[in-house]
Amino acid sequence: MTASAVSRILLTGFEPFDKDSINPSWEVARALDGEVIVGGTVHAVQLPCVFGNAMQVLDEALTQLQPALVISLGLAGGRSDITPERVAINLDDARIPDNAGKQPVDEAVVSNAPAAYFSTLPIKAMVRNLREAGIPASVSNTAGTFVCNHVFYALMHRLSRRAAAGVRGGFIHVPALPQQAVKQPGMASMVLEAQISAIREAIRTAMTVQQDLRENAGQLH
Repeated sequence: MTASAVSRILLTGFEPFDKDSINPSWEVARALDGEVIVGGTVHAVQLPCVFGNAMQVLDEALTQLQPALVISLGLAGGRSDITPERVAINLDDARIPDNAGKQPVDEAVVSNAPAAYFSTLPIKAMVRNLREAGIPASVSNTAGTFVCNHVFYALMHRLSRRAAAGVRGGFIHVPALPQQAVKQPGMASMVLEAQISAIREAIRTAMTVQQDLRENAGQLH
């Protein structure tokens, strides 16, 4: 992707869930709404934390905006760093109910579709650039099986059918905010300003790096 090819960047975040009054994924997205990064304008869209409904809102945004780059954000409570996700799996298996009380078990995100999709973002380059900027970051190999993975899979399934358009997309998990972490002693957190800077840099990397780095980012467990 070249800067000249970029006009719209879709950046999604989730509404609060599980009794929280705030969700950093949406706070980051709306903070960057309207910002121009390497020639692309960020359009923030809030997704409901509801299976199915989140996919519908995502579809509407994709149709309306026709973005050249899509990054969905979600909260990963307990993680201490910014984690670009490597793979989305075709599975909904909810440990807790979503905001509409839905709690699917062992259901497909999309029926008769591939078992998994890989992100098309330069996730390793993102991690390297974030670390060089002093922001903790690592590649994640699991986006869970809740609404975050649901949206990630739905996004990559849709983009796979638009492959000729060359639209890149993926998912990034962000940590809890300090005001969330104080409710659970020992939980890792990251201040909002650092998260905003991190996603700005991730977007910049996605728009300027064509070929991802070939270096180790695997895990033993």
